[in-house]
This record gives sequence, structure tokens and C-alpha cells, in this order.
Amino acid sequence: MTQALEPFLTAATSRAAFTVASPPPEPLEPVSGLLAGAAEVDLTPPPGLPKAGYSRNARTGIGFRGRLRARILHLRAGTASVAIVQCDLLGGSAVVQRLVASAIRAETDVPLAGLFIGATHTHGAPGQFLGTDLYNGFASNRPGFDPAWTNFLVEEVSAGVKRAVASRQPARLALGSTEVWGLTRNRSLAAHVRNEDRVDRRIAAQRTYASVDPRLSLLRVDALGGGSLAALVVFGVHGTGIPMRNSVYNADLWAYVYEELQERLGPEPIVGALQGTHADVAPALRPGRAGDVEAARVGRGIGAAAAALHESLGASLREDVELGAGLREVDLSASSSIEGVTLPARPALGAALIAGAYENETPVVHRIPPFRAGVPKPHKPADPHGAKWVIGSRWLQPVVMPLRRFPRVLPVQVLRIGSALLVGAPFEITVDAGRRVASAVAASSGADDVIVSSVANEYAGYCTTSEEYARQHYEGGHTLYGPQTNAFLAAHAASLASSVRPGAVVSEIIEERTFDLRAHQYWPSPSGTTAPGAARPAGPARFIDVTAEQDAYWEQGWYDAAPGDLTWNQPIVHVEWTPSGENAWQTLVDDSSCALEVRYAGEASADHRYVVRWHAPELRDGREYRFVVRGLPLRPFN
Repeated sequence: MTQALEPFLTAATSRAAFTVASPPPEPLEPVSGLLAGAAEVDLTPPPGLPKAGYSRNARTGIGFRGRLRARILHLRAGTASVAIVQCDLLGGSAVVQRLVASAIRAETDVPLAGLFIGATHTHGAPGQFLGTDLYNGFASNRPGFDPAWTNFLVEEVSAGVKRAVASRQPARLALGSTEVWGLTRNRSLAAHVRNEDRVDRRIAAQRTYASVDPRLSLLRVDALGGGSLAALVVFGVHGTGIPMRNSVYNADLWAYVYEELQERLGPEPIVGALQGTHADVAPALRPGRAGDVEAARVGRGIGAAAAALHESLGASLREDVELGAGLREVDLSASSSIEGVTLPARPALGAALIAGAYENETPVVHRIPPFRAGVPKPHKPADPHGAKWVIGSRWLQPVVMPLRRFPRVLPVQVLRIGSALLVGAPFEITVDAGRRVASAVAASSGADDVIVSSVANEYAGYCTTSEEYARQHYEGGHTLYGPQTNAFLAAHAASLASSVRPGAVVSEIIEERTFDLRAHQYWPSPSGTTAPGAARPAGPARFIDVTAEQDAYWEQGWYDAAPGDLTWNQPIVHVEWTPSGENAWQTLVDDSSCALEVRYAGEASADHRYVVRWHAPELRDGREYRFVVRGLPLRPFN
């Protein structure tokens, strides 16, 4: 159990209050060449946790389709050591980053400044692990920080980082990019086209068409002795291919990116992804068809492009790679200005936030001013929040939402990988805001390539350009710190990047972070009985035919122990097949695949009922199939 959270887990209180100290990093002895290791851990929780991303419109999780995972890529070169953690979660978390850094300190050489907690921003995973009351309260359908869920994340990620470091070996890497068109669209085009061109004048003439960032970056890491270790994708698209009404945990379209990559590259490399500059970018779904069919189409298209890029990088692999790392925690209570750019004294939630984003609008409300997109407030130039209609007014909102509930520490991180820089920020960053950050970083550091990743190390709402902000769409309404947020982030990222030279570890952090969060445990407690007994079947399998949004599936039920007594991040169910008349059953697919879905169907008397669904099975004549649940074969079907 993580020491910082242990006292709270047994305390009768409604708040989780704890402090995490982060001492300065110890200087590392230089190593020659590049060392790398990789690991994967399963983050799938039990049913009962609220899902994050769709706010009150989300559903509480009742199971999973495709598992939630964290992939860890560790790199060590010169005097620097980094670990890039790629999570199937809404975002990173300062709580998780701090506690993981503390947990791995004695067994690894990865400092806090080199620990990058990134995410895919799927809207299909639980929240309740973030560092602020605001987003533990409003990102999900139910509020509160869950210490048990957070503790689980910290333990699993820490174990993965330790394994990745322990497995490191001489390696080579290559970083490259390709373009992916036709699978994404700009969901806030009317705001995007207002941007003045400040980076590339060619964009201005075609801004309506160049409204997404098509760049997909991929880091390929191979063992020096042969064999692929890891592949890390960075691409900008919202994890909103699966609709709000869905009630199982899922990695959204990213699950299909992984599956496509793994099928093409083989099982050897550990494949993961980080979100790019995606705040105004949505998957290009066919109208009215949000669901796994469309998520798979978009995700597999992205995965295919990533696999082709991975193959092309083989000739560029090199072992003489320089590393560096820097982390700056910007404490807004101490300083909210840099290079003449000043943020408002307090953040504010805008009315356009209530209306929702274009593809997931709040019914009725999205049509009513001032909530409706594109209805800016008349304002004076001195107004720190400019065109934003502040929910409840600038007098009432501070009463209902005290300053301590908002993100007040903004982590900005820069990792140097060869001649490229990976910049992590806690915001959802729009396409043009990302371009401006990358341009500022390149100018200050001389980097050949700058990759900007959203929602890293914490979640702090949105970051739009000042022009987009003035239009007050959802993205501008959710930019907490006003129209200068983009300029403020760009200045800090550029300043930090200029210090992250090869071999440097820059740690500009708050040595002791104190968190005081409203708490509620959703993680189900064990029943207190003995170990779970064998599962029992509950009726025969049945076939459900295909729809426009849903592929066909076979479904079968079973009875089992209470959800809190089962280990959900370990295999539960798989499908076996055998030629008719033979007794030679073989595994066909397991629940690590998006083809299998596991649901908790509720309690009936003393029993707990579960359902497994096998989606899009390729059944063949003359064969029998069966589900196997925790070692129990259920009734065969064909």
C-alpha cells in the first residue's frame, strides 16, 4: 500500500489530506550508449467507478471491453534517466506522478523530473485520481477523489516502471513522423479559422482545410542485439469514438490503434500512445454511428499508418542518443506572470462549457445564449477573462467554487530525446495553440523537432489561442485562465526547454506538495468471505445480430463472487474452439482483446451475475466454441 495514502484509507473522514516530499535528484554516473527497457501493466478496475470525460452525462462502469493499460518506456543515456508512462486514462495526475516517483526512488534512477505521466485521454476510463477537487468533481458522473483507486494506479505504475528499469539493455532508437488525413476533423472550426497565422503563412490560405494537425509521431526502440522493445505513438484526436451512454471501461479508439499495431508488428514490442494537440480535434465518425464499429475504423486506420512508419524507421535506428529532462511546477499562487504575460488572479469556468463540445452537446442548453457556442460577452480590454461569460457571474462563482478547488500548480515538462523535444502540459491544447508552443520551444532550444503532448502529469482544462478564446466555443469556455493561457504556456515551455541540454536534469519543483481532496471510495471492498469459489453457468449462449453502431456478438451469463472479491486486472474469461466431435479445445481469443466484453449484471439473492460478450466472431462450420470463465468451461455452442 502506498504510504502517503495508507492513513486515509482507514480514516473516517470525507477528505484525503496528505503531503508528498520530492527531494532533489541525485547526480547519475554517465553511461555509454543507450539503454532501454519497457513494461506493460493492467489498470482495469472492478465495476462501480465513475467514468471521466463526459461529466454528468457519463455512466458508471459495469465492466470492460478491451483492458485499460499503462505502457512504460524507460531510456537511460549519459547522465539522464527517463520513464515515459502512457496510460489509458483521461489524463495524467500530479498525485500519481508524485507518489510513483516516491515509490520508485529506492529501486530506480528515474527522478521526478524524468517521470512523464501521460495519457490517451480516453473518455471510457474512471476519473477520481486527479489532484484537484474541480476535476475529481466535474469530469465524471459522480464526484470525489478515490484513494483506493488511486492507490491501485500508483502500485501498478510503480511496479511497471521498476520492471522497465530492471529490464533495460543496450538499445537503438529512431523518431519519425507521418501524416494521417481523413480520420479526424476539427470540431470547433468557426473558432479555429479566426486564428492569425503566426507559425506558417501557408496555413492561413488553407486554414479551413488544414484544421487538424495530421502529424503522427512514432518513437521506435529496438534492442541492440535484435528484436523490437517498444513503439510510442503521439497523435492528436479526442478519445470520443465511443458514445456517452456506453457503460463499460474502454480505451476508446486507442484500443484499436494498439490492436492494429500489434497485429502488424507482432507481439514483441510494447505498444503505447500519448495524446497530441487534440483539444479541437474529434474522430471523423460517420454521422449517428458513434460506437465500437466507428472507433475501430478510425483507430485501425491510425494504427496502420503508425505501423508503416515503424517499418520505415528501421534504417534510422541509432544508439548514440542524448537525453535530458526538465520539470517545472508553476505555482500560480506564487507567480502568475512570465515575460510580460499575466494570468488572471483567479480562474473561471465559462458558460460555453455547460453547452458541451460540438459532437457531445448538452441537449437544449447548447442552443441558449450565453451557453451557445459563438456568443462572446461584450467586455473591456482590461477584463482578465475577456469574452468569457463566467458561470454564475464573477461575484457568485468564487463563493460556490473557492480558489483551492481549481488547478493552482501547472506542471510543464520537457524531455530531450536526441535532437527532438517532447513537451508535456496539463491542458487539452488546440491545434494552433500547440503550433505556437512548438514554435516557441524550437526558437529557444534549437531543437530539430518539437512534439507537444496534452494532459500530461495533471489535468487543468483547456488551452486555446487568444483568437479562439474570443469566439467562446466549448474550448474557450473551458480555458480556465483566460485569453493569455497559450502565451503563458509557450513562454514557460520555451524557458524550460532552453535549459534542458543533453545530459541535464532540470528540477524546478515544489519540494513538498500537499493535497487536500474531497474523497469518496467507489472501489468495491472485499466481502470479507473466503477466497472466491468456482464460477457457475447461467443459461446457454445466445446470438445478438449486428446494428449500425454495434457489431454482432455471442453472449453468455455466469454466477460468481462479488465484484470486490475478484481480481479485475487479471484474465477472467476467454473463448476456446475445437473441430466438431473432437476433444481438443484451443484458446481462440482472450479478454485482453476488444473482441471480448465482460459486464457485471448485478446481485440476485446471494448470487452475483456476470455476462460475457464475444463481438464479431468468425465462426466456421464444423467447429464448436465455448466460453471459459476463471477455469470453468461453459456450455459449447456453434
